[in-house]
Amino acid sequence: MELDLTWILLGLPMAFGLGWLASRLDLRQLRIANRQAPRAYFKGLNYLLNEQQDQAIDAFIEAVQNDPDTSELHFALGNLFRRRGEYDRAVRVHEHLLSRADLSQADRQRAQHGLALDYLKAGLLDRAEEALRKLEGTPYEGQARLARLAIYERSREWPEAARVAHLLENSGEANFSVRMAHYLCEQAREAVQQGDAAKALQLLAQATQNAPEAPRPRILLGQLQLAQGQAQAAFDTLRDLFARQDAAAPLAAASLVKAAQAAGQSAQALSALQAFYAQQPCIDVLEAMTTLAPNEPAEQAASHQRYLDHLQKQPSLMAASRWLNGQTDRAPLPAPVQKALENATRPLARYRCAACGFEAKEHFWHCPGCQAWDSYPPRRVEEL
Repeated sequence: MELDLTWILLGLPMAFGLGWLASRLDLRQLRIANRQAPRAYFKGLNYLLNEQQDQAIDAFIEAVQNDPDTSELHFALGNLFRRRGEYDRAVRVHEHLLSRADLSQADRQRAQHGLALDYLKAGLLDRAEEALRKLEGTPYEGQARLARLAIYERSREWPEAARVAHLLENSGEANFSVRMAHYLCEQAREAVQQGDAAKALQLLAQATQNAPEAPRPRILLGQLQLAQGQAQAAFDTLRDLFARQDAAAPLAAASLVKAAQAAGQSAQALSALQAFYAQQPCIDVLEAMTTLAPNEPAEQAASHQRYLDHLQKQPSLMAASRWLNGQTDRAPLPAPVQKALENATRPLARYRCAACGFEAKEHFWHCPGCQAWDSYPPRRVEEL
């Protein structure tokens, strides 16, 4: 019995000592880990400030390994991967966050938004759309709808784009009436390509009614009416643009001339063009006026004189070229000179996107370069 008590008396201090030593070791390890995580984090932040993204990613990976439960480090890492174009790694980071059961609702929504952006940047539009739909009813709802709108416009899903634009307008984001009129115009163009002119006319009439201030539906409606042999209706539709002094009216000048000639309304069209030109001088309107001039020599000479008058209002190589080519009291221009003038004026006759600078021979309502709407001024490059 005495031996047993001796061992107990000896064992108690030993057990206490071993326990104390173990606790000290655990505390030391915890302190080391806690020191390592902030050190790696601040190292990564320093690399970011110095725009050294590769080293920042390595530092954040080290910090995540030291503290795998820190969601903010995961978000930082996912954003860095996306900015570097490593979309597959960004997707894995955000999917890992979404798989965590301990993630708060706010962080889960944030991770879902990050995942949607990963898919969007990677060009995986179907997956991006699915991820964006899951953000309905969250603080990211407005951003998600705008992203979905861009997806539908890019994939030319005009009815879906109109539905999302309607939701955005109802939520107070902006007025999308002109944008939705563009969607109807795009559907009308597709209907014309499919040979369904009646449907196209209906869509354009609806667009004109929904957005009376939008010029594109009226221009397309007038052009389609003219193509369908409705010359008088086309003339009335297009003349309204000039009567309103719409800035986009020059885009319809050539179509107005054709409609007026077909409907026997040349004098009325010339009057409308002259009234518009007096307020907004423009080379396209000037050429339309010249086309409608009567065939009498005196009238033709007076019409040709307009190019010289136009040069007094604003310098224009296009107008100068037209004036030189129309001179009848001298020998015609030598072929090399005429060709040189044509080459010099060709770039000036283009249209240029005000958002990205993309130039094209024809006017675009939806820029093929930057996807912006109504970014092309209805004037030639020379007149900007």
